[in-house]
Amino acid sequence: MVMNKDTAKKTAELLLQIKAIKLKPNEPFTWASGWKSPIYCDNRTTLSFPEIRNYLSENLAKIIEKEYGKPDVIAGVATGAIAIGILVAQHLNVPFIYVRPKPKKHGRKNQIEGLLEKNKNVIVVEDLISTGKSSLNAVKALNEVEGTKVKGMVAIFSYGFDIATENFEKANIRLNTLSDYDCLLEQSLESNYISENELKTLHEWRNNPEKWKQ
Repeated sequence: MVMNKDTAKKTAELLLQIKAIKLKPNEPFTWASGWKSPIYCDNRTTLSFPEIRNYLSENLAKIIEKEYGKPDVIAGVATGAIAIGILVAQHLNVPFIYVRPKPKKHGRKNQIEGLLEKNKNVIVVEDLISTGKSSLNAVKALNEVEGTKVKGMVAIFSYGFDIATENFEKANIRLNTLSDYDCLLEQSLESNYISENELKTLHEWRNNPEKWKQ
């Protein structure tokens, strides 16, 4: 859920300006999943722009305080959300940890890196939500620590797939994002990043990304 329309559109504009989000309806990208996609999002690009990364982290921190209250710990999802998660934790002046996709095969074999004591309230920070599978995998790992309560998750951007909504509902995890696909398309059209015909293509893709073909 996007909390503030103005913030969502500004976030979208910033991501477009620095090409963290690229829209190419006529020259689709191929995702690791094999899906053909007219959009590619790499929010790690924002880390190279101090003003933008500060804007994003400050507003994620504001959402957390408003919607969940100040947590005991911020958890970033490795690897994409480690840096932005640290910045959010810094704004809130709380401890930071991060969660790997699976435990390491050597050393202490940790999946959670950093100190997570028992009975702590945690907010998870993500950079991007697609299906939500990897994000909720992190939640599962956190919940295995005795007494941990994951109060919710925040992210920079979401594609807004129905499957993601279903997955978060099943897991009973509330998600709030700075921006999402609908706000992105609205801003892209207003700023002339895309045409009306390209807008139609982008809507068609989101409605059925797995089977979409250009």
